[in-house]
Amino acid sequence: MAVTEGQGATDAIFFREGLVETPARGDAPAIPLTGDASLDKHIRVALLKEEREIARRFEGGKMWIYPAFAFTCYAIWLSFFPLAIMGWLNLPLAFVLSTVFAVGGYVTSHEAMHSNIGRPGSKTRWLNEWTGKVSTIIIVFPFSMARLMHLEHHYHCNHPEKDPDYPDRANGPWHAIYKTWLNRQPGVDGSIHIYKRILAEMGTKEAADSLKDTIRLQLIFMAVLFGMAWSGYAIEAALIWWLPRHIGLSYIRFYLSWAPHHPREERGRYTNTRLFKSRLGHIGSIGMETHFIHHLYPGIPSHRTKEAYHALRPVLEKRGVHCPEI
Repeated sequence: MAVTEGQGATDAIFFREGLVETPARGDAPAIPLTGDASLDKHIRVALLKEEREIARRFEGGKMWIYPAFAFTCYAIWLSFFPLAIMGWLNLPLAFVLSTVFAVGGYVTSHEAMHSNIGRPGSKTRWLNEWTGKVSTIIIVFPFSMARLMHLEHHYHCNHPEKDPDYPDRANGPWHAIYKTWLNRQPGVDGSIHIYKRILAEMGTKEAADSLKDTIRLQLIFMAVLFGMAWSGYAIEAALIWWLPRHIGLSYIRFYLSWAPHHPREERGRYTNTRLFKSRLGHIGSIGMETHFIHHLYPGIPSHRTKEAYHALRPVLEKRGVHCPEI
């Protein structure tokens, strides 16, 4: 089923891009529309209709902020390398900014993964794709791979075998932080092994291409680190790319994967993701306090999920969803 330009969130469940089924601006597929079992079926249908009508108001908006942030940050980050070699770089400041860019880049790529910046066939499709591509370079996670794995997460949220993010499951916050490091170690059955298995099971051209993209980007990453270290700029390379990448990945894994899906025991539409209050606030948690709204309606951009949550809260509470003050 194809979704045409300007089509509303509730008009279709998904569209097809190549062989990749991408959640449309409405409900993510493969998630049962279940709610409070005590509610009458007709009441649940009426609530879902009201929910969709409210959600539609928050789709889209000022999406130019995502490519603007992505390209600006990428250009600044690239400039750090020649500036470091020429001795004109404030290295501590560059390290902090690179870490912020690493984390923020995933947020901008996340919108591109759901084609919220430009739908297939639209005039802004190229902008959507390039925003995604430049956004994940710092964390050495090619957009093609990031999109495939993220969409699989939506299709199979919290499934022990099929959700690529399931290895992030942890007993508590400190355990979760530890696992963000552990799952990247050689010999551990963590994220990389899960990704490879899922790609092999998919068996598509997109899956094969994403693996090649990953290998290429990893080689570039290692070549840059080795080249700068060989030239006497090992510390600069570590603080501009290596360390920000690892801090960024851990931050993303903690807030984007563990926090909103803990304890990863439910798979229902209204139970696979939770609402929570972060000590770092909405911005500090990269908008993940209301990630629940994103799973209901992927077409609502990150900067509008909190606003959408407050509008949807009365309907969600009628369904029995726990809605804390955020």
